[in-house]
Amino acid sequence: MEVENRPWGSYYVLEDAETHKVKRIEVNIDGRLSYQYHKHRAEVWTIIQGKAIITLNDVEQEYHAGDVAIIPLGAKHRIKNIGNEPLVFIEVQHGTYFGEDDIIRLDDDYNRTTEKNS
Repeated sequence: MEVENRPWGSYYVLEDAETHKVKRIEVNIDGRLSYQYHKHRAEVWTIIQGKAIITLNDVEQEYHAGDVAIIPLGAKHRIKNIGNEPLVFIEVQHGTYFGEDDIIRLDDDYNRTTEKNS
């Protein structure tokens, strides 16, 4: 499996099918993904290791290993590692399209605006 490196950490795809995509995502200590939404997919995040703050439609909530977050289609969302170890979670995408260009960023710590370096 090929690892995709990002400014906040890395991910690799565990499964890529017509109906869904599954990723293992690792977020560096103090790393944070962009505040974003998707037009073509919903997501389910299962925290495997670490501690996170997930923002879902402007509401923040703390999550720990074993917790699950449901990200509905079109919902604004982001995740931040607030622990002292890498944050690891499994992302299951379901919908009609799973390309990286279905990321609409509202805010980004790394000044990214396109699907490049998602």
